[in-house]
Amino acid sequence: MTGETNKFLRDISNRLMCDKSEVQIRYLDACFPFIKDFPLLPHLSHNDGCKIDFSLVYEDESGKIVNKGKSLSGYGIFEEAHEDEFNQCKDCMEKGYFQYDYPKYLTLGSINPDLRFSERGTKELIEAILNHQKLRKLFVEPHLKRRLNLTDKRIRFHGCGAVRHDDHIHVQIN
Repeated sequence: MTGETNKFLRDISNRLMCDKSEVQIRYLDACFPFIKDFPLLPHLSHNDGCKIDFSLVYEDESGKIVNKGKSLSGYGIFEEAHEDEFNQCKDCMEKGYFQYDYPKYLTLGSINPDLRFSERGTKELIEAILNHQKLRKLFVEPHLKRRLNLTDKRIRFHGCGAVRHDDHIHVQIN
């Protein structure tokens, strides 16, 4: 992780604390620039220290935001498209992009089965990230972008050649 990436993480965390948000950032992978040939699998691009994966935000049955995940690795437990949402994941898989679903094999085990996806918390986190001047791109599945009513042009679909992003948020700075 570069110094700039570290500052970005601190800034996002401080922003959430200043806003008195219940959300705490949980980053999953920011890799290190000196490990250029082997980023955390399945990542193809996390080798420059300027890309970060954040966990989605979850809540308990009462709606309280918690600082917990649904898998040991933070990856592979998906927030699937609802029936009324376009299912980009299904579309990519039907087009033959078998790797798109690959993170389901990287959970290292499921935990906290009673947690549910927090639309409110995840939107708060994404908005805090979007407010940072260093943000260049944010990847999240189109159904989550629509569900959370996010319109910023820096939120993009990453393409079927990558892996799905409805288990985490991918951020690219500078």
